[in-house]
Amino acid sequence: MSKTADEDQIKDRLEQLRCHFTWKLPIEDSELIDLESRVFDEIEFLDTKFNVGIYHLLAYVRHLKGQNKEALESLKEAEDLLQPENAGQADVRRLVTWGNYAWLYYHMGRPAEAQIYLDKVEHTCKKFASASCYAVECPEMDCEEGWALLKCGRKGSKQAKACFAKALEAEPENPEFNTGYAIIAYRLDKLNQTAEVPGALSLDPLKRAVQLNPEDSYIKVLLALKLQDVGQEAEGEKYIEEALKNTCSQAYVFRYAAMFYRRKGSRDKSLQFLKMALQATPSSAFLHHQIGICYRSQIIEIKKAANWQPRGRGRENINRIARLAIFHFEFALEQKPTFEIVYINLADMYIEIGNCIKAEELYQKALHMKSLEEEKLQEIYLYYGQFQEYQKKSEVDAIIYYLKAIKIEKPLFARNKSISALEKLVSKKLQRNASDMESLSILGLLHKLKGEMNQALECYERALRLAADSENSVGHSP
Repeated sequence: MSKTADEDQIKDRLEQLRCHFTWKLPIEDSELIDLESRVFDEIEFLDTKFNVGIYHLLAYVRHLKGQNKEALESLKEAEDLLQPENAGQADVRRLVTWGNYAWLYYHMGRPAEAQIYLDKVEHTCKKFASASCYAVECPEMDCEEGWALLKCGRKGSKQAKACFAKALEAEPENPEFNTGYAIIAYRLDKLNQTAEVPGALSLDPLKRAVQLNPEDSYIKVLLALKLQDVGQEAEGEKYIEEALKNTCSQAYVFRYAAMFYRRKGSRDKSLQFLKMALQATPSSAFLHHQIGICYRSQIIEIKKAANWQPRGRGRENINRIARLAIFHFEFALEQKPTFEIVYINLADMYIEIGNCIKAEELYQKALHMKSLEEEKLQEIYLYYGQFQEYQKKSEVDAIIYYLKAIKIEKPLFARNKSISALEKLVSKKLQRNASDMESLSILGLLHKLKGEMNQALECYERALRLAADSENSVGHSP
């Protein structure tokens, strides 16, 4: 057989493997630095029994960066962690490690070594009487895929949840499967909640995960935040206090305790925890964003106290705090250029210091980001519409972007807020000119979206009458 035919046969076998190279992980090049930083932080600061997968992901990220030698070292560390496990379970877990080894050696132009690992996979698959020579269907493998997708952020969330759900069908009492499922359910809740209705699908999975992993401080603080979401703040604070007493995963406990206390209104306490967490993970985009959010909330407090018209010392304080927030938001974007909401937060701070040109530049960057999910694009449309209405004084452009947000038919906070903002804007236009047909038509659409069909019909009929009167007037003109 020719060398080319051999390589084609190896490639065909590689594609049958279940590992990071075949799971189609949604990782963009611009996210690699932040992802690698988060992986290192987890290795150093997150105390968990379920950390083999993080070395697998580190190996894959290093490969994507062209660091194949370092990737091999990460796979060796994953192998070493598997040694103490139950032999049968370890063999299944090693299939992922061996699959990644095989792909790495193939990419390094070392097909003979790739074949050695393919043979290891084939031997283990036969031992488990698998229908495939190069893949095993088992809950541990589903769990591994779930962890890999979970670490890749929002884009892999739904697929990760499906992986953990499948693993749980096979082993409902497994602590690791329950932990993974609870974490991803919590993240999906955050994505899908509205201002009026906090997502609560993760509440029971989080309680279950805490019950099965009583020493896991990380899962406790997520449960605390979820309890706070659903109005059980006092109960949530008990879990925060428990987690803070434990030295495990402190850098992560601090960051989520900071979120809890900021939402409770204890901004100084929140900043204290964020700065403590920052000492351990100084390059964390998440932490810098959260610090910026704290400063932004301080600005809102000052403006409220001044009846939204701060002057003198109040205005000076706002400018000073806004510049602190700008520093942290800009650092977050340096670490993670795909951190969509930070562009909006940063634009907001530049507006505070009177730099609308920079704010416009940031909005344009956000609007032209690649692979934006609809939910995030909807949010950007809303805030850009507000920018057009209040800073640029362009009602026409504000209407365009509010409508863009509304046309994304996701019943989230941004859509509801856009409907409300657009209704106020067109109502204001109609007060100035009751014969504005476009505003009447838009108002009819908004009533329809809210289920107010009688009001919608009334607006449409008024718009049609005005259109008919206009045509008649044109027809009778000399």
